[in-house]
Amino acid sequence: MSPIGRHGSPARDAGPAAASPVVLRLALPAVLLAALLAAAGSAACAGSGAAVAERAARLRVEVQRGLPHDPRAFTQGLVLVNGELYESVGRYGRSAVRRLDRETGEVLAETALPPELFGEGLAAVGERLIQLTWREGVAIVYDRRTLAEEGRLRYDGEGWGLCDDGRRLYQSDGSANLTVRHRESFAELERLAVTLDGRPLDRLNELECAEGWIYANVFGSDQIVRIDPLSGRVAAVIDASGLLTPRQRRAADVLNGIAFDPASGRFLVTGKLWPRMFEVEFVE
Repeated sequence: MSPIGRHGSPARDAGPAAASPVVLRLALPAVLLAALLAAAGSAACAGSGAAVAERAARLRVEVQRGLPHDPRAFTQGLVLVNGELYESVGRYGRSAVRRLDRETGEVLAETALPPELFGEGLAAVGERLIQLTWREGVAIVYDRRTLAEEGRLRYDGEGWGLCDDGRRLYQSDGSANLTVRHRESFAELERLAVTLDGRPLDRLNELECAEGWIYANVFGSDQIVRIDPLSGRVAAVIDASGLLTPRQRRAADVLNGIAFDPASGRFLVTGKLWPRMFEVEFVE
């Protein structure tokens, strides 16, 4: 966003040299006052314009089609790689990483986590998958083809969402900050503060890096936000309400799960214990 600048003209005395000193002394304060008022008005306009420019766009999902989804899956992460769909499911004793048939929802391959680990966000990094855990401070690395565990990475704090933009990893922990990590070592590089209309936005959950943006579910809501990875500013708020019928909603949990399909330019979205997954576009 380019800042709106301010400008003004200096007040100059255009009166004759022989003008009365009294007149000049009276006129000069009046000119200065007018200049100050003009500058203040210009600043107010600039501030107002900046506030409007910084306000996030409001979008909605437009459903292209619905797809089957396992209603027992407590979805924590979703990622699509070369047409193959992977899902992280949570809960102690039920957590796993899966490869799914996108069209039918069938589980094609699955690796269960130990019962003491609660699966969370999932990212594809080259030929590997990295799956976070909730409070255990462990990220599990898998071979993407076989879903065999290859190793573990340590981190501090909670793990919620994870995505890879091809250069760096972004991790959420439910706060208004994203942790930026090295793709190989998983070392913390910096923190990115996320703001919506100038205020911190917390409860950032599942993440998807796509087309130069970071998309995040806002936990406990039907909103997805589009985040600028350079500034942390939310550029758009996407309303994803109304995807499930009232009857489906009663048995389901929250919206959680975003995967971008570069082949179609559309997104797959679902939720915890949702019986459906949806192929959508984000529109005005």
